[in-house]
Amino acid sequence: MTTTQHKRTAIWVMYAGLGLTVVAMVVPFTANVLADHIWAGYPDYTQAQVDSAVTTWLVLLSVVGALGISCWLWTIWAVTAGKWWARLAATAMFALGTGTALTALLVKDTSGDTGLPLLLGGVGMLPCLAGLIAVTLLWRGSWPVRR
Repeated sequence: MTTTQHKRTAIWVMYAGLGLTVVAMVVPFTANVLADHIWAGYPDYTQAQVDSAVTTWLVLLSVVGALGISCWLWTIWAVTAGKWWARLAATAMFALGTGTALTALLVKDTSGDTGLPLLLGGVGMLPCLAGLIAVTLLWRGSWPVRR
């Protein structure tokens, strides 16, 4: 595969990552696992407290998702435009996104359980897989430089 083919494939993979980010952003709104997870960790919570915690998580996940979408679009633009720093930017965005997703997946809250249920944490990791593939493709071969 030539560098141009790697770049073109990487762009398609980045669009897939963008789509997976949208999915990861929508799933918490459609699955009721978040409220169930909070109830399990805090059985003494009132309905209002659970609703407040769910709302807080949904806002947080929406902000992270919106930032992820922005990063995907910016990185796709940089790679498409052939910017000399595009590979570095893609690698940095991959590291930031993966770090954020791993934090959401693994960090425990005061109940001793993870803050997010495994389903939502796992779905949040899917865009990282696309990011890993895209970064790998971008670093293969030489890079045409346009300033």
